[in-house]
Amino acid sequence: MPKFVRTFNIVLASSLVLIAGCHKGPQQGVVATVNGHPIFQTDVDKAYTNQLASNPQQQVPTPDQADSLKLNIIHELILEAIIDQRAAKQGLTATDAEVDAKVAEVKAPYTEEQFQAKLKAANLTFDQFKRDVRRSLTQEKLLNKEINSRITVTDADVRNYYNANKAAFNLIEPTYHLAEIVVTDQGNGQASNLQNNKANSDEEARKKIQVIKNRIDSGEDFAELAANFSEAPDNASNGGDMGFHPESQLKANPIIFAAISKLNAGQTTDIIPQIDPTTHKPAAYAIFKLIGKDAAGQREYSDPRVQQSIRQQLHDSRAQLLQAAYREMLSDQAKVQNFFAEQVFKRGAQ
Repeated sequence: MPKFVRTFNIVLASSLVLIAGCHKGPQQGVVATVNGHPIFQTDVDKAYTNQLASNPQQQVPTPDQADSLKLNIIHELILEAIIDQRAAKQGLTATDAEVDAKVAEVKAPYTEEQFQAKLKAANLTFDQFKRDVRRSLTQEKLLNKEINSRITVTDADVRNYYNANKAAFNLIEPTYHLAEIVVTDQGNGQASNLQNNKANSDEEARKKIQVIKNRIDSGEDFAELAANFSEAPDNASNGGDMGFHPESQLKANPIIFAAISKLNAGQTTDIIPQIDPTTHKPAAYAIFKLIGKDAAGQREYSDPRVQQSIRQQLHDSRAQLLQAAYREMLSDQAKVQNFFAEQVFKRGAQ
């Protein structure tokens, strides 16, 4: 075969490969892939609809704002897919038995009719709910193995932190160590508790907080109830622990201070409505527990509560840092194609 013919055939074959590559696009309904696994448009649309529903008073997004929100949603879905795939590789995907046990635990406080109503309010099918439970359990198992199990806070770490911040433990006024359980009447959005349990109206909120109060009065553990049912995003996962609050700060809310100041350590308040200053109606309901009260003065390192507080703070700070680094590391190792991002860029760059 003449040399120029062989060369022509090679060039032609290469061109056909390039043309085929140029015309290869995403499958219908797929907005991105993570290591070849698809992320579907339907999942993005559902998350987008739920986010808009969680703030019904906001203005209708412009096309650019809508695309920006969807880009953020896809970014989160990509990170979730990366974590899921890592967990599967480690053999840490939640089993059917683990998922069924968690589902049964979540459903336990409700009748079947009430549970189905909650799924409808959250715009979830039962299969989607089980999928979310599996993903949550899977990620928890992965992070426990890859991060939490590797975090060590030594006695030296605690001592060094105390010595560097000793002035912060010198109380200029009495300080109250508090925990809380909060229930709101805002049904939209995700709950912050282990049960993914959220009231959807003022009536539901009042009923829910009353049930919790009854269980506290019957002797159930406050921290466990907070972890399972409180809707306070900052501390539900920590058993409702609010940390230490100076007396002057509590006095800014006379109703709460009056209730807490009557307590002995270990006791809880009655249900206290949280009034919306605009509507002057209850927007939430809370129960507070006084864990302890410290007089003004220097809290010494020998106090076990000081050491535990420092140890927990250092652990949480390190876990947060390592989780962020871990996600970035896995993201760097993954092969991601974001077709939606490409479409947005092409539309905007025309």
